Amino acid sequence: MYIAGFGFRSAATVDSLRAALQAALAHGLTTCQLSALATAADKADAPALSQLAAELKLPLIAVPLAQLSSQPVAASTFVPARYGQRSLAESSALAVAGPGACLVAPRCQAADALATAAIAESRNS
Repeated sequence: MYIAGFGFRSAATVDSLRAALQAALAHGLTTCQLSALATAADKADAPALSQLAAELKLPLIAVPLAQLSSQPVAASTFVPARYGQRSLAESSALAVAGPGACLVAPRCQAADALATAAIAESRNS
């Protein structure tokens, strides 16, 4: 099972999110292989991300903020403290993929710098 995690600014459009996802998929995956999209619970109702999930016909999973900071992801000074100062894209993907998951596509940024995506693989599938 592959999970695409997202981090994004409030100004991100569906095109921003799509571009970040395409950059992550360039690591050898296709959208058909994805099982779900994920992001922080306080971002999960963003219209652009909801639109992308609908287009891809994938569930969108809201990750509780407490689960983000416990993921084995390198710290970043660019990420707000509420997300554990770790890549939101990577942390979200790993949290949903579950224990033992690994990143198969690290954090990739859209050209407009408004969105990032990362993909994790579950070891339990």
